[in-house]
Amino acid sequence: MDTVPLGDDLGIEASTGLKERLAPYLDQVHAVVLDATEVRRVHTAGLQVLCAFFASRVGTGLSTELRGCNEVLLDAARLLGLGPALGLADGSDQSNATDASTVENAA
Repeated sequence: MDTVPLGDDLGIEASTGLKERLAPYLDQVHAVVLDATEVRRVHTAGLQVLCAFFASRVGTGLSTELRGCNEVLLDAARLLGLGPALGLADGSDQSNATDASTVENAA
């Protein structure tokens, strides 16, 4: 299993770097865990990169997991309806509402 730290910024400015960091793991036969514990900033572009990475790996039967998600990342995924694409719960059973102020440029 390989663990890849996502860092603290999944903003639009960081999305190209994120794509380049993840590229070597696209065909990695070992399970890949994306460590989101440090994520503090999320934009739609960063989530698009993560979704593309997950889709590519899942499409070829490779195991991928997102761990250590904090509320910023979970809220962004929920707001955009991307939880299932990222292997996260859909959040429909959670009682707290999404705080849109934590998600920059999500739509």
